[in-house]
Amino acid sequence: MLQKMVKIQVIGPKKDLHSVVDHLYRKGTVHIEDASAKVASGDTMLRRMSVEQAGDIANALAKIGGILLTLPRGKEDEKGTLAIYNRLKSMTHDDLLGHAHSIIAELETETRTLASEKSDLEMNLENLIRYEKIIEKLRPIESTLPVLEGFEVTVILIQKEFKDVIEIIRNSLSEITRKQFELISADVDETTIAAVTIFNKRYSEQVHSFIFTQNVNEIRLPPEYLGKPFGEIFTLIEERKNKATGEMDRINADLAKISSEYYTELKALYQILEDRNEELGVFSKIGQTDYTFVILGWIPKKFLKDTVNELKEAFGGRVVVNELSVSAEEMAEAPTFYDNPRIVKPFEYLMRVISPAKSHEIDPSPILAIFFPIFFGIMVGDIAYGLIILAFALIVKWKFRDRDWLQHLMNILIIVSFPTLFFGWLYGEFFGDFGEHMGWIHPQELFGITWNRIEIIVPLLILSIAIGIFHVFLGLGIGILNSYTEISCKRHVAKAKRHICEKAGMIVVITGLILVIGAAAKALADPLLILGVILIFIALPLLIYGGGFFGIFEIMSTVGNILSYARIMAIGMASVILAAVANKLGGMMEVAILGLLIAALLHTLNIVLAMFSPFLHSLRLHLVEFNSKFYEGGGKMYKPFKKEEGGQSS
Repeated sequence: MLQKMVKIQVIGPKKDLHSVVDHLYRKGTVHIEDASAKVASGDTMLRRMSVEQAGDIANALAKIGGILLTLPRGKEDEKGTLAIYNRLKSMTHDDLLGHAHSIIAELETETRTLASEKSDLEMNLENLIRYEKIIEKLRPIESTLPVLEGFEVTVILIQKEFKDVIEIIRNSLSEITRKQFELISADVDETTIAAVTIFNKRYSEQVHSFIFTQNVNEIRLPPEYLGKPFGEIFTLIEERKNKATGEMDRINADLAKISSEYYTELKALYQILEDRNEELGVFSKIGQTDYTFVILGWIPKKFLKDTVNELKEAFGGRVVVNELSVSAEEMAEAPTFYDNPRIVKPFEYLMRVISPAKSHEIDPSPILAIFFPIFFGIMVGDIAYGLIILAFALIVKWKFRDRDWLQHLMNILIIVSFPTLFFGWLYGEFFGDFGEHMGWIHPQELFGITWNRIEIIVPLLILSIAIGIFHVFLGLGIGILNSYTEISCKRHVAKAKRHICEKAGMIVVITGLILVIGAAAKALADPLLILGVILIFIALPLLIYGGGFFGIFEIMSTVGNILSYARIMAIGMASVILAAVANKLGGMMEVAILGLLIAALLHTLNIVLAMFSPFLHSLRLHLVEFNSKFYEGGGKMYKPFKKEEGGQSS
C-alpha cells in the first residue's frame, strides 16, 4: 500500500544549516525538493544556496583519499573507527574542515614524496628485469657482436612468421647509412628472432624512424650497458636490483609506520567527509534569505512526528518544521512511497520497475501478490515441477546474494511454487501423469469434479473465464474508488464523475451480457434473460455519458479482456500435455536409460517453459487486462535524503 505524503518546510538560521542537513541525512526520511521559489504567494523570493558556501569538503576528501591510497591497509579497528567517526560527527562544519586540513598538512607532503620515490623505484626495477631478460635472449649471439666506437647498437625482436622483414630492414639500412652498418640475426627461442644492428651514430634518427614504421619490437639498451660483456652487465643489473629493493623496503617501512599511527583516524575522517560531500548535492535545492535557510520536501506522514521531535531536541526552537497545505495538483506530484509487507515486496518491485504508482492511486502490488501466484499455480500445477522451481529459486537466491533484482525475482518464484504444489496435489500430477501411473497420487474430487486436467477442459475454461470476470470487475471497482478519491480531493471533479459512470456502466453491461448468454444457453433460469436485457439498457446511457459513443465500443474491448483469461486454461493444458508426451515417449524406448534420458530432457524443457511462460502471462493479465481498468502509473519514487547501500545518497 502507498503511504500518505506530507509536504514540509524546514526553516532555521544559516549558522545551523550544516548541522540541520547532517541531521536530515542521518535520519533519512525527507525527500528534498527545490526550495528556491516563493514560499507562499506574495512572500520574498528565495535565493538558491550555492555549493561553495558549504566549504571545500570535496577537496579535503580527495586529499585524505589520496593519503589512504599511499598507505598499506592497517589493522581493522571497527570500534576505534566508529568512536573517532562519532567524535568527528559532533564537530561543526568549520571545525571538521580545520581538523582535516591539519591532518593533510602533516601527512600529505611526506606520503606523496614516499609514494613518488616508490613509484620511480618500481619502474626502475621493472626496466632492470626487462633488460635482464633481453640480454639473456641475446647471449647466444654475443660472440658475433663487434665492438666499435662511434657506432650505436639496437636490438629488434621479430616473430619467426615475419622473418622476411629482416631482408627489408637490411636493404633499407644499407641505403640510409650508405652501407655503414652491420646486421646480425639469430634464433632466440622457438618463436623469436633477435636482429642486432650496428650503425654509425650520425644516422641514428633516420634509422629509428624507419624501424618504427616497420611495426617491430625495438629494444634500445641504456648507454652504460653498451660495450660491456654480458656477464658484466648481469652483475651490474643485479647490484642495481638489490639497491632498488632495499630502498623500497625502507619506504614501505616508513609508510607502514605512518599507517599504524594514522590509518584508523584517516579511515574515520574519510567516511565523515564522504558523507558530508554527498550532502553537498542537496545544497543547490536549499533556498536562503540573508539570515535564514529554507528546506522544502515531502515526508511520509508516519515519519513526520519522529523527525520533528529529533530536530526540536537538537536545535530547540531555532529550527521550525512547518506542515504545508497543498493543492490537489501539488498532491498529485507527491513522491510515491511503497510500504508493503515483506511478502508483497517482490511484486512491489515489479510495479516499481514497470511504472511506479502515483501517490494518490491505489497500489496494485498487494493484489498482484494475491492473484499472480494463483494464476501461476493453476497453469503449472505439478508437485515435481513446484519442488524443482522452489529448489532452483533457493539455489540462485543463495548464489547471487548481491544481485537485488535477482533476489526479488527468485522470491517471486519461491512464493509461486507453493500454489504450484497445491494445484499439483489437486490435479494429481507429479511429472505429469507419472505419479498417478506409479500410484503415488491421484486427482482430487472437489465440487463434484475430479480434477484431472486432461479430462476437464470445459470446467477449466469456465473457471478461467470466471476468474477473468472477477478480476476485471475488481479492476473496474478500484477505478471507481480512485475516481471517488479524486472527487473528495476536489481534483478533476467532472472528469472523475464521468469515469465513475463509465466504469459502473461497464460492470452493469457485462453482468447483463453474462445473464443473457447464460439464459440463452439454458445454464440460467429464463427470467434472468429479461433482467440481463434490462441491465444492458440501463448501462448504455452510463457508458455514453462517461466515455461518449466510444464507450459503447469499449464493451467489446472489456469482453476481450475477460476472454484473455482463457490462457490460464490453455497454457496449463499445454504444460500437462507436454509432460504426458515426455512420459509416453520415455516409456516407449526399449532401452531404459535412453527412455529416461528422453523423458528427463522433455521434462526439463517443460520446467524451463513453466518458469517463463506462466510468469509472463500472469504478469500480462495484471498489467493489460486488470491494471488498465484503474491504473495510470508514471509516479516519481520517494527518494529520501540519506546514505544508501553502496555509498550513494538520494
